[in-house]
Amino acid sequence: MAVKAALDNAGLHYGIVELGEVEVQENITTEQREQLKMDLSITGLELLDDKKDILISKIKSLIVEMVHYEEEVPKEKISAYISKRLHLSYSYLANQFSKATGVTLERYIITHKIERAKELILQEWSNIPAVWGSIVRIELNILACCWHVKSG
Repeated sequence: MAVKAALDNAGLHYGIVELGEVEVQENITTEQREQLKMDLSITGLELLDDKKDILISKIKSLIVEMVHYEEEVPKEKISAYISKRLHLSYSYLANQFSKATGVTLERYIITHKIERAKELILQEWSNIPAVWGSIVRIELNILACCWHVKSG
């Protein structure tokens, strides 16, 4: 894993290494931080220092995890799921996300659902209704409209 290799190269001791987050067990010196930044940038990753950048990264990681990697769509509304996982109100998260990215959180989620649907359709062409049901918790006519706008 590239992150672990970068941490080892910088001489850092770490505990948890998850998507978008690392728990370092000691204070990081300026030299270690620069080494880590350089090693991560070589692999196409970046070290985030700004709290808002970190929050946006967590939101994106959570959506990617939810749409692309979880076995089932959460039973609760996506807004409640995101809010509960990040321990912040959905309106705050959506507002910060829109300010930082220029895209609404809802549009970002729909875009990822459409991409996931495309992947599943290519894998399971014969079972399109099951594909929609496995990832979509919005009305099909809304998704169809968004699909047309995004995919042409």
